[in-house]
Amino acid sequence: MKRRPQRIVCLSTETVEVLYRLGEEDRIVGISGFTVRPPRARKEKPKVSAFSTADVGKILAVAPDLVLAFSDLQANVAREVVKAGVAVHVFNHRSVEGILAMVETLGALVGAQDAAAALVTQLENTLTEARAAGEARVARLGRRPRVYFEEWDEPMISGIRWVSELITLVGGEDIFADRASAPNAQERIITDPVEVVARAPDLILGSWCGKHFRPERVTSRPGWESIPAVRQGQVHEIKSAIILAPGLAAIEEGLPALANRLDALEKDAIAGNQFPNPRF
Repeated sequence: MKRRPQRIVCLSTETVEVLYRLGEEDRIVGISGFTVRPPRARKEKPKVSAFSTADVGKILAVAPDLVLAFSDLQANVAREVVKAGVAVHVFNHRSVEGILAMVETLGALVGAQDAAAALVTQLENTLTEARAAGEARVARLGRRPRVYFEEWDEPMISGIRWVSELITLVGGEDIFADRASAPNAQERIITDPVEVVARAPDLILGSWCGKHFRPERVTSRPGWESIPAVRQGQVHEIKSAIILAPGLAAIEEGLPALANRLDALEKDAIAGNQFPNPRF
């Protein structure tokens, strides 16, 4: 249908990936330079923006009839595009359920409802399997391993809501779940590093968006030598590209990565190598 958008600019990576998976990639005429999935998109599509900033002229140069944006981080770009007369849809989800809703909404926008429904069912099956495995893990260990997920180091920022939900799903306990629902990173800043020490995580996962995680910088923080995760060498990276974008990657790659890290922790716990008994 000609009434459907024919020329779409995606300002964030997750909508690019969904459109490709729906078989609607021909509609994409521009992407963000931070797009990483699917890899072929970086070769096939012109890069017309960064993430939170953009030269609106570059966006308008590809003559879009719809621009897809994400959250208040892209509000200024979205405003300028709207002022130029182009339709904009801003997604604003922060949860796993929101990721599924984004897929359905995007499918409806391009007339690919059936393909979107099939994709959502596939994702739901993945989540169901992970939830069952997580519940079995908790039953085996007697409690949920405590997890500190660090999204940024200076200042220290704890994990966003969909990450916290995925940690819970695989059988862990996000030690800062009480902050995870805060939509803005500023509200998840940990002002006192001693707070992490007090919550005694069994596992520390770093995912510093845009830069390489440095475990030694984490373990050398004053007082952190007493944290169980630091004592037992359970400080690891999960690549930000697979978990910090609220899209397919978080469920299809970030979720298994979390499960794998908890699998390794559980193996060591049961073997008695790092914990005194299987119940930690």
